[in-house]
Amino acid sequence: MFKLQGTLKVIKDTQQITDTFSKREFVVTESSSMYPQDVLFQATQDKCNMLDGMSQGDTVEVSFNIRGREWTSPQGEVKYFNSLDAWRIERVNQGMPQGGPSDMDFGSSAPEIPSSATETADDDDLPF
Repeated sequence: MFKLQGTLKVIKDTQQITDTFSKREFVVTESSSMYPQDVLFQATQDKCNMLDGMSQGDTVEVSFNIRGREWTSPQGEVKYFNSLDAWRIERVNQGMPQGGPSDMDFGSSAPEIPSSATETADDDDLPF
C-alpha cells in the first residue's frame, strides 16, 4: 500500500471498458519537490464513485496499490505496463477552519507565569 498527497488536476468520467469492467482515471499533482509531478491514477469497479463530490483543485491523499502486467503484441513483442489503482481518496484538512489551525480561538489571554519562575539563577538557593 502506498499514499500520495497532492492537488486534483483532472477528473475523467467513468469508462465502461467491458460489460463487467469499468474504470475512472484522475490526475493528482504532487508538488513536494522542486519539480511537480502529474501522476495518473485509476479507480475501478465500485471505487469509481469515490471521485463524486471531489473537484479540481481539492487537496487529497490517495491510497493506492501498484499493479503490473505483461502483454504480448500480435507481432510477438512483449511489453510491460504499470497502473496505480486507487482504493481510497480523502480530502486533506477536511473539518479544519479555512485559514488553518492559526485561526482557531484559544481564548483571549495567555496563562499567567508565576513571578518565582522568572527569577534569575543567582536568586536560586538550590546547591546544584
